[in-house]
Amino acid sequence: MSGQPAQPVIDTHVILRDGDKILFSQRGGPYGHGRWHMPSGKLDQGEPLTVGAARELYEETGVTTDPAHLRLVQIVHHRQDPTTERIGFFFEATRWEGQPVNKEPEKCLALQWFTVHELPDDIIEYPAAGLLGYLDTTGPLVEHAWS
Repeated sequence: MSGQPAQPVIDTHVILRDGDKILFSQRGGPYGHGRWHMPSGKLDQGEPLTVGAARELYEETGVTTDPAHLRLVQIVHHRQDPTTERIGFFFEATRWEGQPVNKEPEKCLALQWFTVHELPDDIIEYPAAGLLGYLDTTGPLVEHAWS
């Protein structure tokens, strides 16, 4: 250990549910191309977590939610590589409005609903850790890819 303070990337992920269905986005960029994850993105400097999560949800899907209607359900501390770590805050939108549309076709191949009983096989590991922690109620924290 170097004793240097951690400088993790802070991510927000939104679990948008319609009954037993969850909205997934299929990645179009180089990281995880063709694989699934929930609407997510990096927190901007000076932005509260819930505001960032609501912003990312809207930017990607057109769905709106009041930050007060985002319930923190999971935290993932993810080691991306030996020099990069991320902390992902996973929120469930308890109330939201609109029909999801792909607002970022240059980054997203598709939006699709999957039931909690038939999740896609190829969810990116980092968001999958948060989603499964939420669904399995294994506790509020997952430390992913550290060993």
